[in-house]
Amino acid sequence: MVFKKSFLILILFISVIATACSGASTSEKIYDHLEKAVELEDTFVKQQDPIVKLEKKEQEIYSQIIDLGMDEFDKIKELSKQAIENIEKRKEKIELEKESISASKEEFTKIDGMIEDLEEEKAKESAQEMYNVMTKRYDAYDQLYEAYSKTLKLEKDLYTMLQKKDLEQKTLTKHIEKVNKSYQQVIKVNKKFNELTTEYNALKEEFYTAAGIDAEYENNEQTGDKNSKE
Repeated sequence: MVFKKSFLILILFISVIATACSGASTSEKIYDHLEKAVELEDTFVKQQDPIVKLEKKEQEIYSQIIDLGMDEFDKIKELSKQAIENIEKRKEKIELEKESISASKEEFTKIDGMIEDLEEEKAKESAQEMYNVMTKRYDAYDQLYEAYSKTLKLEKDLYTMLQKKDLEQKTLTKHIEKVNKSYQQVIKVNKKFNELTTEYNALKEEFYTAAGIDAEYENNEQTGDKNSKE
């Protein structure tokens, strides 16, 4: 009988703990999802410096190639192959970026149905504005990913062309123009992505203040330099 009583008390105790855990406020639940979304972008953030270094290295290789004459064609071929290897490494980094952002988006969108449950009207309005901006940021990243992937393909085509001895200058010039145009699109969308990131971080601070949440803030901006061919 004593055992049964103890077991009953244990059940009641567990029930109390479960109730306490599930009793987190809506703002606290939103906070947890927002911070988890930030954590999931850690891989994305870590790709930035390596990508910039690879871009600069590729630009150096390109500069070496254009300084060479056709009498050094073997060297041009060798450098072109190095450039293609560089591009493949950047593709791997971009895919890691994409996976990280996708995971962050999946976590972030969990707050969508919670915003209406916020009691404070100011917090609700702030959260909705924050949500809208972050959604635009994810859309901007998708555009950036597509633009950058397209540019990498054009670059790879360029270095494949440079390994052909009968390549005409007119054909080369036309393709370089395509690469530069594509890079301009990357720069444009990258700027938009960064601006939305800054805007989102400011709105998140506003939401935390309106919801009475005390938190430390951290900016995750992509600021990689994008180099064009000249």
